[in-house]
Amino acid sequence: MTKYVFVTGGVVSSIGKGVLAASLGLLLESRGLRIAMMKFDPYINVDPGTMNPFEHGEVFVTDDGAETDLDLGHYERFTKCPLSQKSNVTTGGIYNAVIQKERRGEYLGKTVQVIPHITDEIKSRIRMLTADSEEPIDVAIIEIGGTVGDIESLPFLEALRQFRLEVGPPQCCFVHVTLVPYIEAAGELKTKPTQHSVRALRDIGIQANVIVCRTGKQRLDDDQRRKIAMFCNVTDDAIIGAEDISPLYAIPLNFHRQGLDVTVLKLLAMDIPGIDLTEWTAMVDRFANRNEEVRIAAVGKYIDHDDAYKSINEAFIHAGIANGCKVNLSWVDAERMENGGSPKDLLSEFDGVLVGPGFGSRGVEGKIRAVQYAREQKVPFFGICLGMQVACIELARNLAGLSGAHSTEMDPETPYPVISLLSEQKGIKDLGGTMRLGAYRCDLKEHTRASEAYGDAFIYERHRHRYEFNNEFLEQLAGEAKMVVSGTHPKGDHELVEIIELADHPWFCASQFHPEFKSTPLSPQPLFREFVHAALLARRKRG
Repeated sequence: MTKYVFVTGGVVSSIGKGVLAASLGLLLESRGLRIAMMKFDPYINVDPGTMNPFEHGEVFVTDDGAETDLDLGHYERFTKCPLSQKSNVTTGGIYNAVIQKERRGEYLGKTVQVIPHITDEIKSRIRMLTADSEEPIDVAIIEIGGTVGDIESLPFLEALRQFRLEVGPPQCCFVHVTLVPYIEAAGELKTKPTQHSVRALRDIGIQANVIVCRTGKQRLDDDQRRKIAMFCNVTDDAIIGAEDISPLYAIPLNFHRQGLDVTVLKLLAMDIPGIDLTEWTAMVDRFANRNEEVRIAAVGKYIDHDDAYKSINEAFIHAGIANGCKVNLSWVDAERMENGGSPKDLLSEFDGVLVGPGFGSRGVEGKIRAVQYAREQKVPFFGICLGMQVACIELARNLAGLSGAHSTEMDPETPYPVISLLSEQKGIKDLGGTMRLGAYRCDLKEHTRASEAYGDAFIYERHRHRYEFNNEFLEQLAGEAKMVVSGTHPKGDHELVEIIELADHPWFCASQFHPEFKSTPLSPQPLFREFVHAALLARRKRG
């Protein structure tokens, strides 16, 4: 029978619940347990797919095409747990499902209310997470977004209170992540916010079983642990310190040293098998012992929000570990090049140039200029999604003589629509969930950088886009621009362009898919790994 761990947060948002849940998942998997993971988000959007990256950070995409919260990226980077449409549920999704049932008459004319109908729907999603698993799930880890005390989270917490009552205490436990702030004037950590947060949870009817204390740079001492344990009604060993640690991937090791996994398994009345963290520890050690560095310019448009390109940032860390180097990643605003900034002035100090994904016309001309600079100056170049599309536009304009070439997304009247909508996308007006989403097959051409990087004849990578390369221009770009199509997706009687390269360049490669979504510290994404390797060679050559 599946056991359940519910992760809640208190005092402030962005407290680290996602990293805690992912870390616990890693520790349980390292003990041979099979896990499932889920996040409940309290916002009314059906999913984050239509939300501005400035507002919410990146949208993480699963193999089956779910547009999800970025915390699910942490889950996949830390664990081997397969995520799906079931893994991220929002208030909007819950209410939408309940309203649809009411419209179909499934409630038999009853008044539809938060209790029991909304809470029942939430509980059904918890059960659905493990219902169809091919193998039995030992532990399901479920994170509740938001902060205890927020009105948006109340239906979820009420549903969890009911769920615990239904399954019984040994079947589930609650891990509460909270802030213990350091007050400079007093020179000490203050536990009162944590006490109030746990009390607010208890007022709802939920007793936290483990309390994880986010303390910044300071560490909890034994007296502070005992004080929190006494006032929050838990044992001393259930107080876990969560001081800031670098790198992010060392955090699970810190939690393990404090016995988080052992405490949780005792609460769940589970046998505690031995743990093997050898591979993870070796990876953290490789991170600490990097002896070179490489500088990458990442040209984007959401650069003022650290989480807007979260998976890309992490994929470069993974690639750096694989190459034994530190990747100094600097985000460069595409609009600066669009509004007159010189690509040479902005990019000449870097060893490689990435042009990242995005939507809309803002900054696109700047991205095109960045591609042109990297191509002409023989700087290693990597394009992702829109980055591949602007690379095709640059090649069309400057090597194939197609002046005015563009994407119909930015210029519907372009004389040369090198990038255009797929036929099945035409006429779609809704934005949410209507793109090419999830994992698609990509066949690799032999003797190309892509096939050498992956070492396979075909791969599956994740997509999130609506516009594609227009095959009407394929022959012209292959002939006049020497563009190599090294990856394609078979689609009926034709193929969609997935990866392009230039052969007469140190390293020039771009993908229509988002390779960053499948990168992990133990298995760095091949294109990121090889791009960083090329940039490292360029740096050595420059001296």
